Formats: sequence, structure tokens, C-alpha cells
Amino acid sequence: MTITPLQGPVPARIQAEMKTAAQEMEATFLAEMLKSAGVGKTPSEFGGGAGEDQFGSFLRLEQARAMARAGGIGLGEAIFNAMKERGA
Repeated sequence: MTITPLQGPVPARIQAEMKTAAQEMEATFLAEMLKSAGVGKTPSEFGGGAGEDQFGSFLRLEQARAMARAGGIGLGEAIFNAMKERGA
């Protein structure tokens, strides 16, 4: 499958979709970094047990999404700009 670049300026609707996709990619990256940093890890004493282990990834992902919406680390913006440049 060949992807052909758009000719001319990228329409606003497509830009909005690209921005959302870039922000979600940044959130996924941040969630993995939070996991590596030990955020959401069940403490050995007074932990939530198996339930906390199972749902910790959801908490990390939502925290990462909130971070990305608040500006994140700039990765989402860089991805968006790259996609926009490639699409134009």
C-alpha cells in the first residue's frame, strides 16, 4: 500500500485527527515511562492486592493522557509537526 502525500495545505479536520493521534502516541510513551519509573506499582504492605495490579495500567495510561493534554514533554507536538509536514 502506497501513501501519497496531500497536495496543498492539510484540512483542519485532518489536522485535528493528526493532533489527537500524536497526543495519544505521546500518552502511550509517557505511560511506559511511568511504568518503568514504578508509578502504580503495588506496595508490598497495605497494597490493593490483585485488583490493584490488574488495573494499575489503566491508571498509568489516564495519568499519562492528562500529562499529554497539559503539554506533556513536547513529543506529541513534534510528532504532529512531522505528520503535518509529511502530509503537506
